[in-house]
Amino acid sequence: MSLPIISADERLAVPRGIKGCIFGKSGIGKTSLLWTLDPDRTLFMDLEAGDLAIEGWTGASIRPRTWTECRDFAVFIGGPNPALRDEQPYSLAHYAAICDRFGDPAALDRYDTIFVDSITVAGRLCFGWCKGQPEALSEKTGKPDVRGAYGLHGREMIGWLTHLQHTRAKNVWFVGILDEKLDDFNRKLFQPQIDGSKTGLELPGIVDEVITMAELKADGGDPYRAFVCHTINPWGFPAKDRSGRLDHVEEPHLGRLMAKIRTAATPASDRLTYAPPPTDPASDDQSQPQS
Repeated sequence: MSLPIISADERLAVPRGIKGCIFGKSGIGKTSLLWTLDPDRTLFMDLEAGDLAIEGWTGASIRPRTWTECRDFAVFIGGPNPALRDEQPYSLAHYAAICDRFGDPAALDRYDTIFVDSITVAGRLCFGWCKGQPEALSEKTGKPDVRGAYGLHGREMIGWLTHLQHTRAKNVWFVGILDEKLDDFNRKLFQPQIDGSKTGLELPGIVDEVITMAELKADGGDPYRAFVCHTINPWGFPAKDRSGRLDHVEEPHLGRLMAKIRTAATPASDRLTYAPPPTDPASDDQSQPQS
């Protein structure tokens, strides 16, 4: 048996979807991004039942109502994880059981993009399920243990997100609400609205793209919606671009955003910009030791 090295040509020949999350305040138009996607190639995971904004959109949808259903759809979409034991979710046994219920997974081949609205509601369903599990009860008293529930919630959410992230051939986009808070120094902080802290902290490391859909305003101009795509941005919005092909601000069109990410690779030397602040000669003179 030879060493199973995957060459660059083999790696590039395998189709790979884009995994990302889009955060924004309520009412900014996150669900309406479905209008920018091909309805024949997009599957809408409607967790919020808030599809009034896309009334008339002709794409297909699924509507999980419980955390168990969320896990079932995830394994049906992403396939099994052979590293897991049969009693664990996302295992070969779980996948086989769900295929018996839902039918041939080839029915999903027509879809290129899975649009999950929203990760905020998924977190609520997950936490509600976690509170009813044995780990959420104290071994000594039998009373609810909030720390145990949050610990299980973090593991469950990360497992769900990671499994969908490994669906290599499909684009998967998670939509969520962005909260605005103030720190102890009265500075604005923006955080994803997800129960518990573990998911919000680890999510940027799981997905390829973190986009904030925000309302921006040019000097003296009218406000407009936009995608904020870079980690270093003047507003402090959560953002990340693993592709290195997006500008700091992009138009709020998810279809064209994915097309831009898939463009010819950007030279490695251009992926990260380096622009140190200009040197002030006066400060340099003052920093020199006096003789």
